[in-house]
Amino acid sequence: MNLKDKIRVVEDFPKKGISFKDVTTILNDGDAFKYVIDSIIDHLKDKNIDVIVGPEARGFLFGAPAAYALGISFVPVRKKGKLPAETISLKYDLEYGSDELEIHKDAIKKGQKVAIIDDLLATGGTTASVVKLVEQAGGEVKSLDFVIELTELNGRDKFKDYDVLSLVSYDI
Repeated sequence: MNLKDKIRVVEDFPKKGISFKDVTTILNDGDAFKYVIDSIIDHLKDKNIDVIVGPEARGFLFGAPAAYALGISFVPVRKKGKLPAETISLKYDLEYGSDELEIHKDAIKKGQKVAIIDDLLATGGTTASVVKLVEQAGGEVKSLDFVIELTELNGRDKFKDYDVLSLVSYDI
């Protein structure tokens, strides 16, 4: 399946000069959604993954169904203050300012094999933070899986020591 045919590209969103890749059109197409989840599962099936981690919010959309299909747990990564129990948190820098992500302290057990699933790999800043959180919790990141990769932003370069899958690439 050619996923580029299934992804809506919205120019000048959220601001002028940005070419936004909208994955909601994949979610609205049952065949495309199934293809994405099946492709991720096929990539992960022999890696003995124990836990799938998905950053909010679009990581939930692809990570949770993959975890369900594999019969393993799903751990959400949320922005600070959104999780109700004790958390591990990590502050990271953005282009303009900073943000903070959290996971529940008891969500990942030491030595568990983890796949991180998200919709988009761009500069890799958010994913790098999620990797650090998982490793801080004691998990071993075995795979980074994305629907879309923006290759010109070189995010993949941050993850040379990791197995990285992207289903479709754009040069921006």
